Amino acid sequence: MKKLIKVSLVAATVLATGLMATDILATVDGKNITKQDGEAFVRATAPQTTFEKLPAEQQKMIAERLVERALFVEAARKENVADDPEFKSNIEKLKEELLVSLWMKKQMDNAIVSDSEAQDFYKSNPDKFVMPKNVHARHILVADEKTAQDIIAELKDLKDEALKTKFIELAKAKSTGPTGEKGGDLGSFAQGQMVPEFDKAAFALNKGEITLAPVKTQFGFHVIYLEDKKDESTVAFDQVKEKIIQSLKQKQFQTKLKEVAKEMKSKAKITYTDDAATAEKK
Repeated sequence: MKKLIKVSLVAATVLATGLMATDILATVDGKNITKQDGEAFVRATAPQTTFEKLPAEQQKMIAERLVERALFVEAARKENVADDPEFKSNIEKLKEELLVSLWMKKQMDNAIVSDSEAQDFYKSNPDKFVMPKNVHARHILVADEKTAQDIIAELKDLKDEALKTKFIELAKAKSTGPTGEKGGDLGSFAQGQMVPEFDKAAFALNKGEITLAPVKTQFGFHVIYLEDKKDESTVAFDQVKEKIIQSLKQKQFQTKLKEVAKEMKSKAKITYTDDAATAEKK
């Protein structure tokens, strides 16, 4: 009976906090450390990814760091660090930073850009929305010219899907480059992104063709297969509308911020030291 009551209490706690059991990474002296805590940790240290996307090993390591932090917080409380004058002073500074940050967020949220304004910007700046000519290529990289020539001899009489399939097979078996295991896939790239010799050879091909002579670069000898080729094009408005709106909002926000700062300065009683006053005038 006691065990049943204990389980029920845990379930009630989870329901009361709105957490699923699967959201809890660990519990330290009754305090839950959750995936949301893990997400906040990742945002602060590696904003380009998310907690959920990390491998299990890294998630476990983050959970361990959060457990340690919870224990350190408890240790600091027991030692009454919160009563230190230095702590209190820094708390006030943090409050001010947070106040300004949230105030600025509100100003940004109040910025309004209509679809028609975004459309006008799109039409007025056509050069900003051009997708340059690009190709999608695969390659087989080998150390010597003879090996590259032998590979070309094995491929040159093939066409279409048979050529692509064989190329991928040979890339996996013989390419010394890091893309070998992916069938030599380099993905898409624009002119100028690869070394000059490779770039020139790739863009000279038509879709579905291979280079009929080895292409020498500083990395070795390449056999190139062109999977796709696209001419310069304009990105559709719908694809960039949200980015344009955010950019215009940011510009509107910056302009408003300068105006507000100027108005506030004119109404406030401000006294500078001589050096600061000189800097302000500049």
